[in-house]
Amino acid sequence: MARVTSSETVGDADREQGSAGGPDSGDGPGDAHPERGVPGWRLRLRRFGYAPVRRPGVRERLTPAFPGPDPRWGALFGLAPVTAARLARWAAWGGPLLVAFVAGALRFWQLGSPHAVIFDETYYAKDAWSLIHLGYEGTWPDNADERILGDPQRIPLSPEGSYVVHPPVGKWIIGLGEALFGLNPFGWRFMVALLGSLSVLMLCRIGRRLFRSTALGCLAGALMAVDGLHFVMSRTALLDLVVMFWVLAAFGCLLVDRDASRARLAARLPRAPDGAGAGRGEVVPDAFVGDSTSLGWRPWRLLAGLCLGLAFATKWNGLYVLAAFGVLTVLWDMGARRSAGASRPLLAMLRKDALPAFVSLPVLALVTYVVSWSGWFATSGGYFRDWAEKQGAGGPWGWLPGPLRSLWHYEFQVYDFHVHLTSGHTYQSNPWSWLVLGRPVSYFYESPDAGTDGCTDKAEGCAREVLALGTPVLWWAACVALLYVLYRWFFRRDWRAGAILCGVAAGYLPWFFYQERTIFLFYAVVFVPFLCLALAMAAGALAGPPGTDDRRRTVGIVAAGVVGLLIVWNFVYFWPIYTGQTIPLGEWRHRMWLDTWI
Repeated sequence: MARVTSSETVGDADREQGSAGGPDSGDGPGDAHPERGVPGWRLRLRRFGYAPVRRPGVRERLTPAFPGPDPRWGALFGLAPVTAARLARWAAWGGPLLVAFVAGALRFWQLGSPHAVIFDETYYAKDAWSLIHLGYEGTWPDNADERILGDPQRIPLSPEGSYVVHPPVGKWIIGLGEALFGLNPFGWRFMVALLGSLSVLMLCRIGRRLFRSTALGCLAGALMAVDGLHFVMSRTALLDLVVMFWVLAAFGCLLVDRDASRARLAARLPRAPDGAGAGRGEVVPDAFVGDSTSLGWRPWRLLAGLCLGLAFATKWNGLYVLAAFGVLTVLWDMGARRSAGASRPLLAMLRKDALPAFVSLPVLALVTYVVSWSGWFATSGGYFRDWAEKQGAGGPWGWLPGPLRSLWHYEFQVYDFHVHLTSGHTYQSNPWSWLVLGRPVSYFYESPDAGTDGCTDKAEGCAREVLALGTPVLWWAACVALLYVLYRWFFRRDWRAGAILCGVAAGYLPWFFYQERTIFLFYAVVFVPFLCLALAMAAGALAGPPGTDDRRRTVGIVAAGVVGLLIVWNFVYFWPIYTGQTIPLGEWRHRMWLDTWI
């Protein structure tokens, strides 16, 4: 299998550092004396066993390779080296596909249960059906849910436009499942479950690329597969899981773009002359290349812009992620130019990369957002569709096409609704409590009497609930892992830690600006993938870097394995209240670990 790489080694090897051979590096080009320029305190520490980390070459910093298969794994299972290498190549896709298959099987198991319209499915399931059949959101009577679930089914959709407060992409996606399987719980949950399963596959591959380790990538995906919040959101026709899917897809595209652009930059660098001390065939920094090289056509960044536009066109909180990822990608470009030897990496990035990044991300995302309203533009019955021709005629913006002015007016009204949404709700929560799962949301609850709906407890009766609760052990362990990731980023300049923190911050911190607004813990599903990446990174640190002695590696892997098994056990323990199973009321109470979960 692929070698487990520790964040202590690969992070140091691929930091965003300056040009090789600085005054205190001791191994730069042309330095024939390794001790020259080494601080005295480091020399004195060598008496106590200190061994300085080898400074990687420029190519290694720009394009770190995937480690080869660890021969110890092959020997453990009695495999020949060739067979072990072949297995490692297979595992690059086979491992993620296996993890995704298990995640999908869990998510599609009894997907139509509960046979009910739970929580905000009452909005999005019906709006999705309306979009598929009208091109815009129509109007439904108050008793529509009962008539839809009744036998015989009746679908009382009116063509009169309805006022809705979220863009259409997520509802179009939900509507695809309804078009395939009908307006029923399985139909409106199908596409969300599919995206939830595919997101596990994406996270495995993203983690593999980020950590240069198939094992750590699969670990990150497996953790998300057994996270309760991601699981419940994958089985419910709400929009936030769709936002998470597009955000994660965009992050993966930016990672591929990062590798591709840095490889292109490394290919332009000159090779060291013989005897320069940089190693045979090693490339060396070059100020001209770093300052002036164009990184060319970057289709993966364009695809990231499309994905971020689709996230923004599902819910507006995708806009914050768009801004954060835009800053992240240009900082990566600046770091690449610094490693390549640019004399002024910030200026070089602004001259060569900033404008293409702006077009690839914000501009393309905005175009995607407008195009997502095509159904509303192509019809005449949508809410505020004819506002410009009636109430909004004339004015300083009269030169804009009427449909665009109508859409702008509609969006302004929606923005006003969102910022002034302060009406109380039983399950609202403050973002300060999200990471510790202070107040999860109950999507569905029933109290079956003995002898009904599978209830066998004659004394107290039973409970049946779908609770949007993250797996507690996973989330609480992730809080510790985030502290480690913060240390790696702040003190060790590990770009991978910075990328993970960027994903968490973009999905989490903006909600602190709206603490008076009615908000819920399930919004946090957008940054769940990055919590799992943080845990995987911490697990890599426990396992130790390549070359670690067997004793240290065994202890680290066992420690990480114990935490992983506790997370799996915790997910299994809460399974009944993730899936709406009927359980005795006493067992339900045992699972309410905090009073605020009730």
